[in-house]
Amino acid sequence: MTGNPDDIEAARQRAIAGFVRDRYGPRGTLRLHRAVLGLDLLRAPVNVALSPVFLLTRLGAWVCGKVGLHAAGGWLARRRVFLPSDLARLLHDDLTAFLRAMQAEGLAPDIPDADLRRAVSVYTETRNAVAEITTSMIVLIVGVAMFGATTPGVISLAGPVAELRAQRQAIDDFVLGSGLGRLWNGMFPVEPSAAQVAVTGVALAIAASVVTAFAGLLADPLQLWTGVHRRRLMRLLARLDRKAEAPGLEREHLLARSGDLADAALTLWRSLRG
Repeated sequence: MTGNPDDIEAARQRAIAGFVRDRYGPRGTLRLHRAVLGLDLLRAPVNVALSPVFLLTRLGAWVCGKVGLHAAGGWLARRRVFLPSDLARLLHDDLTAFLRAMQAEGLAPDIPDADLRRAVSVYTETRNAVAEITTSMIVLIVGVAMFGATTPGVISLAGPVAELRAQRQAIDDFVLGSGLGRLWNGMFPVEPSAAQVAVTGVALAIAASVVTAFAGLLADPLQLWTGVHRRRLMRLLARLDRKAEAPGLEREHLLARSGDLADAALTLWRSLRG
């Protein structure tokens, strides 16, 4: 890249602002999410289940780098854990084309195609983590609104939902009618079985994965309006300028998994309390 650094930076800012406005505004993200209406709905539950595996590979890569096992760390960092979705492919191709156009205009460094693809893959994986964070926030809001309970994930939500279903079933099946059944259940509430809680948890996990597939409809405009999308792309370009590897684990992935850990810890604590 040649030219005045300030002019290049300003041109980058304009190009990125236009890109994120077109792709991640309400209309742009709606066009993107049309790709979800297909096999992505089947891939979504699998990818949510693979999220802990992704976290372990990236943590392993970071640890290997710290102890000098750079070859092993590089191998772990290059593992693509998630099933490639149609939406991810669309985002990957779209961003790759944008960065190549910036290279042609002298606004992005010329780097090997493999490095460019790897950087774009990291970006799309980070966006997936944001979708999971959005789903966790939705689950939390549902738990507080419906049950007055803190539910950072589907594990902690499964118990209250299973209890509600068990109570409704007991009221409907009460031999003296639902009116007296409601009164009886108020005095002697029914507790769901472990199997009911497990089945409810599986159903909620599947539903949450579908919500995650469409979470960008909400998350993308919010990140556009708050400048998150723009800043994330500027950081990507800054790394390409330095020819630096992406961080072993973006903070969005840590936030997404911290929600899972909080969910499991809260469920365990409630179980121990009885």
